[in-house]
Amino acid sequence: MIVPAFLEELRSRDIQVWTEGDQLRCNAPTGALTPELRDQLRQRKSAIVQFLRSAEALARQERAIVPLQPRGQCVPIFAVPGHNGNVFSYRFLSQHLGDDQPFFGLQPPGVDGESEPLTCVEELAAYFAAQIRAFRPDGPYVIAGHCAGGTIAFELAQQLQQQGAAITFLALFSSPYPTWFRLLPQLRRRLAQRAEWLSTHLQALAVRSMEERRRYIIAKLAERRRQHEAQRDASQPSRLAAPDPELLRRTRLEAATLVALRRYTPHQFAGRAVLFLPNRDWLRPGNMALRWRRVARDTEEYCGPEGCEGDVMLHEPHVRTIVEQFRRCAHQPECPGRESNPHAVADTGF
Repeated sequence: MIVPAFLEELRSRDIQVWTEGDQLRCNAPTGALTPELRDQLRQRKSAIVQFLRSAEALARQERAIVPLQPRGQCVPIFAVPGHNGNVFSYRFLSQHLGDDQPFFGLQPPGVDGESEPLTCVEELAAYFAAQIRAFRPDGPYVIAGHCAGGTIAFELAQQLQQQGAAITFLALFSSPYPTWFRLLPQLRRRLAQRAEWLSTHLQALAVRSMEERRRYIIAKLAERRRQHEAQRDASQPSRLAAPDPELLRRTRLEAATLVALRRYTPHQFAGRAVLFLPNRDWLRPGNMALRWRRVARDTEEYCGPEGCEGDVMLHEPHVRTIVEQFRRCAHQPECPGRESNPHAVADTGF
């Protein structure tokens, strides 16, 4: 009799069986657990424990692990999405990597509407680590993160490594260092954007006649007014329209993720971190994505094509370049004595 059928027979006799670590526990009404059944439980202990663990893992998998491409023999990739929790932002990358590359998205609590979002990076990473170890107890793993998800992926890789799991490498796609999400850097960024906006318009006015300047200013003011009206309408939907529950969930999750990122301080990662940057402009000194070099044992950078930006680097057509870079990176051997090169930059051919 196979294990599921045997367990079904036990349930029909009101005999409950569960695991506690490596132990198999049993609770049965008086007389229900006959000597024959007791002997079968002893003989099948290992198979029953393995089956029950697999069932528990599958049940937990439904909450966090989304199989974007479950087939293949390559080292599986577990990828944390950006701050909105949308794992399907990886769909093009998983498709182009092919049928031999298992690829799983990690969906954070709060997306399903049945659980509260977490506001601590360490707790988010621990949640994902437990899911991964239950789903695939034996490594190695490739851990990935996009944008805000890069910080969570960094902590996840650390926790898995501390638990004894082998991390082939950590892939960070356009992922700023977490201090970038704090209030003061965000204020500086907005001020820099304002200054750039003002400089652009001053240069445009400088080469125009007085009449052309007047028309230019009127057109820009009208355009800005339309933008403000559109934003106001979007933020104040009709009172008759019910709030979109999906939008509300995403908004709460985004806010919780930003709180978590602002509180987090990375510690040293004894592994290989690969920074996938949208374009070569991200290599300029001061770019917050390059600060990961300070906290990883080994780092290397791959730059996307000219004109690529972080929010679309995993979309068509840019994803094709990223896939080739990822394959090149994945086929590099990870040797214990590999020399660290924190400033290595891959040639993309662009």
